[in-house]
Amino acid sequence: MVERMDQLLPLLMVIAFLAVVLGFFTWLARHIRRRGTAGGALRGAMAAYDEAFHGTAADSYYEMQVQAEGARPS
Repeated sequence: MVERMDQLLPLLMVIAFLAVVLGFFTWLARHIRRRGTAGGALRGAMAAYDEAFHGTAADSYYEMQVQAEGARPS
């Protein structure tokens, strides 16, 4: 029985590690959503991706940025 537990210990450690990592990422996602800090960074990353692979999508993004900057009250 002890030998069997010795075989299960590495598996249980891996499962525990994955549970901790998933818990951390869940907490991090909630924290970021609550603070609203992911919006600009995510938008910028997607704009770079769109510019590289979807030229018209990047053009649309830049047009929206110009419109948003022009719509601000002075």
